[in-house]
Amino acid sequence: MITLALSKGRILDDSMPMLRSAGIELLEDPEQSRKLILGTSRSDVRVVLVRASDVPTYVQQGGADLGVAGLDVLLEHDSHGLYRPLDLGIARCRLSVATRADFDYASAVRQGSRIRVATKYTRLAREHFAAKGVHVDLIKLYGSMELAPLTGLADAIVDLVSTGGTLKANKLVEVERIMDISARLVVNQAALKVKREPLRALIEAFAGAVTAQPA
Repeated sequence: MITLALSKGRILDDSMPMLRSAGIELLEDPEQSRKLILGTSRSDVRVVLVRASDVPTYVQQGGADLGVAGLDVLLEHDSHGLYRPLDLGIARCRLSVATRADFDYASAVRQGSRIRVATKYTRLAREHFAAKGVHVDLIKLYGSMELAPLTGLADAIVDLVSTGGTLKANKLVEVERIMDISARLVVNQAALKVKREPLRALIEAFAGAVTAQPA
């Protein structure tokens, strides 16, 4: 049995066409079912639904043989030992810095300065600002990131941005793009040795689906 870890939301939605291209259909609607383990049209493949931030852990620790996770999650997580064979090119967005429109970001991040940054990506934020020579007081938040600058909790946020609509609605502006993000296929290296042929076949099927995507 091959276990594939997915997270509900955009990654699951964007993964569905690729799974179909690989000959895999879920037997139940994940939005309607309360089950966390779903069977598929292939008797040797099942899907486990976990939080996006938990996908690398499930794959790393052998709870799943492979999974789909955003590059942001993989870089924030200690993903040592995970095999990353494919950029699936789905769930595209960017990791950016945003502030209030009236905040002078350029002056605030002069080398040697110090700012307060709210984010759930503390590792990536620390590395980014360290490379610029800027000291940061990091405030770990898990949601409603946009509130932090509006309430005076932080000077800036580091978060994922897709269309920018949420920032605009809350009178925030994107002031710096840190990196482009997309979802990656990750594989447990031990499983790749034990289940080499079926996993290789599945990886190749995903690779074919990536190639078939419209540019």
